[in-house]
Amino acid sequence: MDRACLLHRHSFLSEFITRVFHLVHRKLTVVLLSRNAHSLPIGTVCISDVQYQGKGRAGNSWVSPDGCLMFSFTLQMENGRTVPFVQYVVCLAVVQGIEAAARAKNATIPDVRIKWPNDLYSGNLKIGGVLCSSTYSSKTFYIVAGVGLNVDNDEPTTCLNSVLARLDSKATPFAREELLATILESFEKLFTTFTTQGKSLALELMYYEKWMHRQSFGSDRGKNPGFSLDTILTDHQQGLTPAGFLLASDDAFNKYELHPDGNSLDFFKGLVRRKLPGSAQ
Repeated sequence: MDRACLLHRHSFLSEFITRVFHLVHRKLTVVLLSRNAHSLPIGTVCISDVQYQGKGRAGNSWVSPDGCLMFSFTLQMENGRTVPFVQYVVCLAVVQGIEAAARAKNATIPDVRIKWPNDLYSGNLKIGGVLCSSTYSSKTFYIVAGVGLNVDNDEPTTCLNSVLARLDSKATPFAREELLATILESFEKLFTTFTTQGKSLALELMYYEKWMHRQSFGSDRGKNPGFSLDTILTDHQQGLTPAGFLLASDDAFNKYELHPDGNSLDFFKGLVRRKLPGSAQ
């Protein structure tokens, strides 16, 4: 990546992004920043061309070959109640960043959506994901947000540039550096809103608009057969609970908070439910 060109063309980076590390080969950008989060300035970005020990939920790992955009960056927050929502802000920033990059080249905008809580899909195929980790010290949460986006590898499923080519044969492919810039720019704007207004209705509705589940959640076929997920998103309290988990209801209009059990790659299998106060008895 031409980092000098990247920083020159996107002057906003001087406000949020304070330091950029470019790694040719690395096990995991999240680990590198997490181990040094307390000593690194806010907005430190670590980019890797190849990752061979990518970190996922419940200790899962994967290999990310050349052609993927893989980066992590540092944040700091003091309000622990809002920390769980950072991953949703990052997911939304990635989607908006892709859209901004497409608009900049006058290309058809790919329909990329968020699968709760942190996967990015085009159609029924995963093309990326987000992982946030945090530590707490001296009344401050030190957060590292990691993003992985398949830009150029069409196998074994698909990639962002293949999706773009099918939509718009005349469009020039996305470059990783331009996506990095537009994603970070989108995140800066969203995070400013998030830190000043909290989990506002406007921000929440922007997130729901990019949800895969906006039309139909399907059902939890794991521990709660026949348990239908609530799709009525007109009320700002629907979709996510105040703690950041998934909100659902049954046929008797009882409301539940759904937690992944940590044993499956698919968040919608083996969901553990907790009945919320105020539900019908």
